[in-house]
Amino acid sequence: MKIGLVGLPLTGKTTFFNLLTSGKAETGSGKIDANLGTAKVPDSRIDFLSELYQPRKTIYAQIDFIDIAGLMSSQGGQKSGAGKFLNDVRVCDALVHVLRAFENPQVVHVQEEINPARDLETVEMELLFADMELIEKRIERIHTSKKITKEDKAELERLEKCYPVLEEGKSMRDVGLSEIEREAMKNYAFLTEKPRLAVVNVDEEQFKQKDYPHRQELVALCQGKNIPLLEICAQMEAEINELEEEDKALFMADLGLTEAGIELIARNAYEHLGLISFFTVGEDEVRAWTIAQGTTAKEAAGKIHSDIERGFIRAEVVKYQDIQELGTMVKVKENGLFRLEGKTYVVEDGDIINFRFNV
Repeated sequence: MKIGLVGLPLTGKTTFFNLLTSGKAETGSGKIDANLGTAKVPDSRIDFLSELYQPRKTIYAQIDFIDIAGLMSSQGGQKSGAGKFLNDVRVCDALVHVLRAFENPQVVHVQEEINPARDLETVEMELLFADMELIEKRIERIHTSKKITKEDKAELERLEKCYPVLEEGKSMRDVGLSEIEREAMKNYAFLTEKPRLAVVNVDEEQFKQKDYPHRQELVALCQGKNIPLLEICAQMEAEINELEEEDKALFMADLGLTEAGIELIARNAYEHLGLISFFTVGEDEVRAWTIAQGTTAKEAAGKIHSDIERGFIRAEVVKYQDIQELGTMVKVKENGLFRLEGKTYVVEDGDIINFRFNV
C-alpha cells in the first residue's frame, strides 16, 4: 500500500516524511523527484505480545510513503498541467494532504498568505481537473471510433453519468455508481476516488492555542469532503523524536498528548485505507500482517506464504483482548476461547492466528 504526501511547496511534507520513515531526505530543496520510504504502524498490541513472548524479532505493520514534490500551478492554461505531480499521485492508494498553517518569515508561503483551506482546494481542484480531462478524452475517443460496440455504449453511459458530478466540483466518490459500475471503471484509477487525509502543519504557538488562520473554513471544507483532519506541529515532532523514551513520555505528558503526531498520521492513514492487522506469535517472531477488511482466513494465509494458502486446512484463532486479559495462551485455552476456523472465516482486526496446512 502506497500513501502519497501531497501539497504545495514548503508545507513541511518532507519533514513529515523523514519523521515517518526515519529518512534523511533534503527539505526545502525544491526537488522534482519523489522520495520513497517505509513507516511502521505503531500498535500497542504488538508491544504487549512482544513483551509476553520475548521473540527474537518483532515486526510491526508497515506503510510505504511517497513524498511527492510540491504542486506547482497548472501551466499553459491546461486543466491539468502539473503532469509530474499527477503521475506520482496516480500510483498511490491514498493521499495525505500536508497543509501549511505555521508562520515563518524566513520561509515565505508560495501564495504569500497563509490559508490552508485555499491550499487544500488548490490540490483538490488539480485532482478534479485531471479526472475530468481523462473522462473527456475517453468520451471523445468513443465518439470518433469507426465502430461503437455494445461495451463502448455501456462505458459511455457510465462516463456521461460521472462528468456532470465532477463539473459541480464534487469527486468520483459522490457519483451514485453501483458496485458493478465501479468495478467496471476500476482501471481508470480516478484521483478523486482515492481516500484522503489532511494534516495541518501548525507552529508551536498555534498548537497550544488550537487555532490558526482560516481554521473554521478548513474544518468545514474537510467535513464537506469527508476528509479526516489532523493538526500536528512538525517542528515539535522533530524535537520529540530526538528524545530518549523516558524523556519523550514526560514531554508529551506536559503537552497533554497520548501519542506522537507521527504515530497519529501512520495509524489514521492505515485505518482510512480500510486496513486491519492480524498477528502471528512465537519465540522466533511476533509480527503484524496487513490485510484489507473482509479478508478470509485462506486469503490471509496467503499473505504469509502462497503454500500456506494452497494447503490451508484450518486456522487456529485467538482474540487479542482475550490473551491480554488472561495473560497466557494456556489460560485462553482453559477458558474455551481458542477456536478452529475454516477457509471462509472473515479475519477480524487483532486476531492471533496459527495456520494449519499441508502441501
